[in-house]
Amino acid sequence: MVSKEQVYEALQTCYDPEIPVNIVDLGLVYDVEVNEDKVAVKMTLTAPGCGMGGMIASQAQQKILTLPDVKEASVDLVWEPPWDPSMMSAEAKQKLGIG
Repeated sequence: MVSKEQVYEALQTCYDPEIPVNIVDLGLVYDVEVNEDKVAVKMTLTAPGCGMGGMIASQAQQKILTLPDVKEASVDLVWEPPWDPSMMSAEAKQKLGIG
């Protein structure tokens, strides 16, 4: 069975095309649930009107489906709580020059 850590590692290879930081370090991934061969992810975007949301969610789903033993993957976009820059990792803030 795939672990949450493996899912997070796969999601660290997904990037918002407008920001050179992966979606995990941006703080966009809110929840990962693994139930045998099914993975469900709740994530958000930096802004609700982000036109790339569907593409980013689809890319995340494809990355999860490449993991061993994963048969189903769902990525739901949620807006609560609203994202803000404080959710980013220290590394992401440094990369983007945010103190």
